[in-house]
Amino acid sequence: MANPLDLQEQEQLDELKAFWKQYGNAITWALTLALLAFSGWSGWGWWQREQGVKAGAMFEELDKAAAAGDAERAQRVMTDLKERHPGTTYAHQGALLAARVLAEKGRGDDARAALTWVAEQAPDDAYRALARLRLAALLLDAKKHDEALKALDVSMPEEFTALVADRRGDVLLAMKRRDEAVAAYRSAYQGLDDKVDYRRLVEAKLAALGAAVAASGATR
Repeated sequence: MANPLDLQEQEQLDELKAFWKQYGNAITWALTLALLAFSGWSGWGWWQREQGVKAGAMFEELDKAAAAGDAERAQRVMTDLKERHPGTTYAHQGALLAARVLAEKGRGDDARAALTWVAEQAPDDAYRALARLRLAALLLDAKKHDEALKALDVSMPEEFTALVADRRGDVLLAMKRRDEAVAAYRSAYQGLDDKVDYRRLVEAKLAALGAAVAASGATR
Protein backbone atom coordinates (compact mmCIF):
# COMPACT_ATOMS: atom_id res chain seq x y z
CA MET A 1 0.00 0.00 0.00
CA ALA A 2 1.39 3.40 -1.00
CA ASN A 3 2.46 5.75 1.71
CA PRO A 4 0.33 8.89 2.03
CA LEU A 5 1.89 12.13 0.85
CA ASP A 6 3.60 14.04 3.61
CA LEU A 7 2.60 17.61 4.32
CA GLN A 8 5.40 19.21 2.25
CA GLU A 9 4.63 17.11 -0.84
CA GLN A 10 0.91 17.89 -0.47
CA GLU A 11 1.64 21.61 -0.35
CA GLN A 12 3.82 21.35 -3.49
CA LEU A 13 1.08 19.45 -5.29
CA ASP A 14 -1.50 22.05 -4.31
CA GLU A 15 0.78 24.84 -5.57
CA LEU A 16 1.27 23.01 -8.86
CA LYS A 17 -2.47 22.57 -9.30
CA ALA A 18 -3.04 26.25 -8.58
CA PHE A 19 -0.32 27.29 -10.98
CA TRP A 20 -1.66 25.06 -13.76
CA LYS A 21 -5.20 26.30 -13.16
CA GLN A 22 -4.03 29.88 -13.62
CA TYR A 23 -1.50 29.46 -16.43
CA GLY A 24 -2.27 26.07 -17.97
CA ASN A 25 -4.30 27.34 -20.90
CA ALA A 26 -1.69 29.94 -21.82
CA ILE A 27 1.10 27.37 -21.69
CA THR A 28 -0.91 24.92 -23.79
CA TRP A 29 -1.59 27.56 -26.43
CA ALA A 30 2.04 28.65 -26.49
CA LEU A 31 3.22 25.08 -26.99
CA THR A 32 0.60 24.51 -29.67
CA LEU A 33 1.64 27.65 -31.56
CA ALA A 34 5.31 26.69 -31.29
CA LEU A 35 4.60 23.23 -32.69
CA LEU A 36 2.52 24.70 -35.48
CA ALA A 37 5.27 27.18 -36.32
CA PHE A 38 7.88 24.43 -36.42
CA SER A 39 5.60 22.26 -38.51
CA GLY A 40 4.96 25.16 -40.88
CA TRP A 41 8.66 25.93 -41.20
CA SER A 42 9.44 22.29 -41.89
CA GLY A 43 6.61 22.13 -44.41
CA TRP A 44 7.79 25.32 -46.11
CA GLY A 45 11.31 23.93 -46.40
CA TRP A 46 9.97 20.71 -47.87
CA TRP A 47 7.77 22.66 -50.29
CA GLN A 48 10.68 24.78 -51.45
CA ARG A 49 12.84 21.71 -52.05
CA GLU A 50 10.01 20.06 -53.91
CA GLN A 51 9.50 23.14 -56.10
CA GLY A 52 13.23 23.29 -56.79
CA VAL A 53 13.26 19.69 -57.98
CA LYS A 54 10.27 20.25 -60.27
CA ALA A 55 11.72 23.49 -61.64
CA GLY A 56 15.04 21.76 -62.26
CA ALA A 57 13.34 19.02 -64.25
CA MET A 58 11.53 21.59 -66.37
CA PHE A 59 14.75 23.51 -66.98
CA GLU A 60 16.42 20.31 -68.14
CA GLU A 61 13.60 19.80 -70.63
CA LEU A 62 14.01 23.40 -71.83
CA ASP A 63 17.76 22.92 -72.18
CA LYS A 64 17.17 19.88 -74.41
CA ALA A 65 14.74 21.87 -76.56
CA ALA A 66 17.30 24.67 -76.89
CA ALA A 67 20.05 22.24 -77.85
CA ALA A 68 17.77 20.84 -80.56
CA GLY A 69 16.92 24.34 -81.78
CA ASP A 70 13.24 23.75 -81.07
CA ALA A 71 12.07 27.30 -80.40
CA GLU A 72 8.40 26.35 -80.13
CA ARG A 73 9.02 23.76 -77.44
CA ALA A 74 11.51 25.98 -75.65
CA GLN A 75 8.99 28.79 -75.41
CA ARG A 76 6.25 26.45 -74.23
CA VAL A 77 8.40 25.02 -71.43
CA MET A 78 9.64 28.50 -70.51
CA THR A 79 6.07 29.74 -70.20
CA ASP A 80 5.16 26.82 -67.92
CA LEU A 81 8.30 27.36 -65.87
CA LYS A 82 7.52 31.07 -65.41
CA GLU A 83 3.93 30.36 -64.39
CA ARG A 84 4.61 27.48 -62.01
CA HIS A 85 7.95 28.47 -60.49
CA PRO A 86 8.45 32.20 -61.18
CA GLY A 87 10.65 32.84 -58.17
CA THR A 88 13.25 30.17 -58.90
CA THR A 89 16.65 30.67 -60.47
CA TYR A 90 15.70 28.01 -63.00
CA ALA A 91 12.89 30.24 -64.32
CA HIS A 92 15.24 33.15 -64.97
CA GLN A 93 17.96 30.96 -66.45
CA GLY A 94 15.34 29.28 -68.60
CA ALA A 95 14.01 32.60 -69.90
CA LEU A 96 17.53 33.70 -70.85
CA LEU A 97 18.14 30.41 -72.63
CA ALA A 98 14.79 30.44 -74.42
CA ALA A 99 15.37 34.04 -75.52
CA ARG A 100 18.58 33.01 -77.26
CA VAL A 101 16.89 30.22 -79.18
CA LEU A 102 13.91 32.39 -80.07
CA ALA A 103 16.21 35.14 -81.36
CA GLU A 104 18.19 32.65 -83.44
CA LYS A 105 14.96 31.44 -85.02
CA GLY A 106 13.89 34.95 -85.96
CA ARG A 107 11.26 35.34 -83.25
CA GLY A 108 12.51 38.67 -81.99
CA ASP A 109 9.30 39.79 -80.29
CA ASP A 110 9.12 36.60 -78.20
CA ALA A 111 12.82 36.80 -77.36
CA ARG A 112 12.51 40.42 -76.22
CA ALA A 113 9.46 39.56 -74.11
CA ALA A 114 11.41 36.81 -72.33
CA LEU A 115 14.36 39.11 -71.66
CA THR A 116 12.09 41.91 -70.46
CA TRP A 117 10.55 39.53 -67.93
CA VAL A 118 13.97 38.63 -66.53
CA ALA A 119 15.09 42.27 -66.51
CA GLU A 120 12.03 43.27 -64.50
CA GLN A 121 11.38 40.22 -62.31
CA ALA A 122 14.66 38.47 -61.51
CA PRO A 123 15.73 39.07 -57.89
CA ASP A 124 19.39 38.67 -58.85
CA ASP A 125 21.14 41.84 -60.07
CA ALA A 126 23.43 39.90 -62.40
CA TYR A 127 20.54 38.20 -64.18
CA ARG A 128 18.76 41.52 -64.62
CA ALA A 129 21.89 43.15 -66.03
CA LEU A 130 22.59 40.28 -68.41
CA ALA A 131 18.99 40.36 -69.62
CA ARG A 132 19.21 44.09 -70.28
CA LEU A 133 22.44 43.75 -72.24
CA ARG A 134 20.89 41.07 -74.45
CA LEU A 135 17.65 42.99 -74.75
CA ALA A 136 19.52 46.10 -75.90
CA ALA A 137 21.30 44.01 -78.54
CA LEU A 138 18.01 42.67 -79.90
CA LEU A 139 16.47 46.14 -79.89
CA LEU A 140 19.51 47.40 -81.79
CA ASP A 141 19.04 44.65 -84.38
CA ALA A 142 15.41 45.72 -84.71
CA LYS A 143 16.56 49.35 -85.15
CA LYS A 144 14.71 50.36 -82.00
CA HIS A 145 17.56 52.59 -80.93
CA ASP A 146 15.80 54.75 -78.36
CA GLU A 147 14.38 51.65 -76.65
CA ALA A 148 17.82 50.06 -76.65
CA LEU A 149 19.34 53.07 -74.88
CA LYS A 150 16.47 53.07 -72.41
CA ALA A 151 17.09 49.40 -71.61
CA LEU A 152 20.66 50.30 -70.65
CA ASP A 153 19.80 53.47 -68.76
CA VAL A 154 19.35 51.85 -65.35
CA SER A 155 21.56 51.10 -62.39
CA MET A 156 23.75 48.06 -63.06
CA PRO A 157 26.23 46.08 -60.96
CA GLU A 158 29.72 47.56 -61.18
CA GLU A 159 31.12 44.50 -62.95
CA PHE A 160 28.78 45.17 -65.89
CA THR A 161 29.66 48.85 -66.29
CA ALA A 162 32.20 48.36 -69.10
CA LEU A 163 29.95 45.99 -71.03
CA VAL A 164 27.04 48.41 -70.75
CA ALA A 165 29.25 51.23 -72.07
CA ASP A 166 30.31 49.09 -75.02
CA ARG A 167 26.71 48.19 -75.86
CA ARG A 168 25.71 51.83 -75.56
CA GLY A 169 28.51 52.70 -77.98
CA ASP A 170 27.08 50.21 -80.51
CA VAL A 171 23.65 51.83 -80.27
CA LEU A 172 25.01 55.38 -80.51
CA LEU A 173 27.10 54.45 -83.54
CA ALA A 174 24.01 53.01 -85.25
CA MET A 175 22.31 56.34 -84.55
CA LYS A 176 25.27 58.08 -86.28
CA ARG A 177 26.26 59.81 -83.06
CA ARG A 178 29.96 59.11 -83.61
CA ASP A 179 31.53 61.28 -80.92
CA GLU A 180 29.23 59.88 -78.24
CA ALA A 181 29.93 56.36 -79.46
CA VAL A 182 33.68 56.96 -79.21
CA ALA A 183 33.26 58.28 -75.66
CA ALA A 184 31.26 55.19 -74.73
CA TYR A 185 33.84 52.85 -76.26
CA ARG A 186 36.63 54.67 -74.44
CA SER A 187 34.79 54.20 -71.17
CA ALA A 188 34.34 50.51 -71.94
CA TYR A 189 38.00 50.08 -72.90
CA GLN A 190 39.26 51.75 -69.76
CA GLY A 191 36.87 49.73 -67.60
CA LEU A 192 38.00 46.34 -68.92
CA ASP A 193 40.99 44.53 -67.51
CA ASP A 194 43.87 44.35 -70.00
CA LYS A 195 43.85 40.56 -69.67
CA VAL A 196 40.25 40.32 -70.91
CA ASP A 197 40.08 39.34 -74.59
CA TYR A 198 36.93 41.42 -75.10
CA ARG A 199 39.03 44.51 -74.61
CA ARG A 200 40.69 43.80 -77.98
CA LEU A 201 37.29 44.01 -79.66
CA VAL A 202 36.57 47.40 -78.11
CA GLU A 203 40.04 48.51 -79.19
CA ALA A 204 39.23 47.49 -82.76
CA LYS A 205 36.01 49.50 -82.68
CA LEU A 206 37.91 52.58 -81.55
CA ALA A 207 40.53 52.09 -84.25
CA ALA A 208 37.82 51.81 -86.90
CA LEU A 209 36.47 55.17 -85.76
CA GLY A 210 39.88 56.81 -85.91
CA ALA A 211 40.33 56.82 -82.16
CA ALA A 212 43.10 54.24 -81.91
CA VAL A 213 44.48 53.29 -78.53
CA ALA A 214 47.97 54.59 -77.80
CA ALA A 215 50.67 52.41 -76.27
CA SER A 216 49.91 53.87 -72.85
CA GLY A 217 46.34 52.65 -73.10
CA ALA A 218 44.82 56.10 -73.74
CA THR A 219 42.86 56.87 -76.89
CA ARG A 220 43.64 59.65 -79.30
